[in-house]
Amino acid sequence: MKARDKTWPWRLLLVVILLGVAAGTWGAVRKIDYKWRWYRVPQYFMYLAEEPQKIPFDGTVSAIVKDKKIAKVTLVSDNSKTKVVNVVADSLKVDEGEILLEGDYIGFSEHWRLGPLMMGLWTTLWLSAISSAFALIIGLLTGIARVSKNITLRGLAMVYVECIRGTPLLVQIFIAYFFLGTVFNLSRNVCGIGALALFAGAYVAEIVRAGVQGIPKGQMEASRSLGMTAFQTMMDIILPQAFKKILPPLSGQFISLIKDSSLVSVIAITDLTKSGREIITSTFATFEVWIVVAAMYLLVTSVLSQLVYYMERRLAVSD
Repeated sequence: MKARDKTWPWRLLLVVILLGVAAGTWGAVRKIDYKWRWYRVPQYFMYLAEEPQKIPFDGTVSAIVKDKKIAKVTLVSDNSKTKVVNVVADSLKVDEGEILLEGDYIGFSEHWRLGPLMMGLWTTLWLSAISSAFALIIGLLTGIARVSKNITLRGLAMVYVECIRGTPLLVQIFIAYFFLGTVFNLSRNVCGIGALALFAGAYVAEIVRAGVQGIPKGQMEASRSLGMTAFQTMMDIILPQAFKKILPPLSGQFISLIKDSSLVSVIAITDLTKSGREIITSTFATFEVWIVVAAMYLLVTSVLSQLVYYMERRLAVSD
C-alpha cells in the first residue's frame, strides 16, 4: 500500500502528459484545412464483390426458385447435364424455360473478399517471416564465424557484416533487384526476401557474437575438459545460455525487419505500404490511409513484442 502511495504522483503525471499530447494533436488536426473521409477506409479491409455468372454450356433454364435475396437457377444442358447457379435475385436476367447459349449472362453472385489493405498485410507478414528465418540462419552462422579461431572464416564474416551495415537497405534492394535479379533471372519476391535477409542477418550476427562472447570462457574450458567437441560445446552449452541474453535485441531486430520490409514496395511488391499508396491515388484520403497503415504495423509489432515478453518470462523461470 505504501509503495502504491509513493508512485501515484508519477502515474498522475503520466496521464497528464498523455492527455496533453492528445489535446495538442487534436488541436493541430483541427487547424488543418482537410476533409476527413474515414467512411471510405473500411471497404479496403473487406468488401462485397460481385462476380458475373454465365452458363457453361448450351441449355435451358428448367427452374428458378427465388427468395428475398438469392435466386437458384437450375440449368439443363442438351445432353441432360444439370447445374444449379445461385445469383442475387435483383440481378437475374433470365426466365424459366429460356434457351441459352454457352457464355450467356445469368446474373451475378456476391461474396466477401479481402481488400487491398488485408492482402498487403498478408504479403508483409509472409515476406517478413521468411526473411526473418533466413536472417536468423545467416546471422547465427556468421556470428559463430566471427568468434572462430579460423582467420579466413573470421575475415569473411567481418567483411560481410561491415559491407551490409555500411550501406543503406534501399540501395541493397536496388542492387538485388536490378543487378542480381537481372543476371540470375530472379523474381522480385526472391530479390526482396534476399535483400532483407542479408541486411538483417548482418545485425543478427553481431547480436549472436556479443551473446557468445558474453558467456564466461570457463564454460567452454569446462565442457572441453569433459571431452565435448567444439561443435557440441557451442550447440549444447554456449548457445542455449547466450539465447537468453540475446533474445531482447534479437526480437528488436526482427521487429525492425517488419518495418523495413516496407522498402520492398520500391520494386513493385504489393505489401502493406504499396497497397496504401495505391489506395491514396484512387481516394486522395492521404491522412486516413497512412494513419491506418501505421496502426496496422503497430498492431503487428506489438503482438510480436508481447510474444517476446512471454518468452522472456518463461526462460527466466530456469534462472
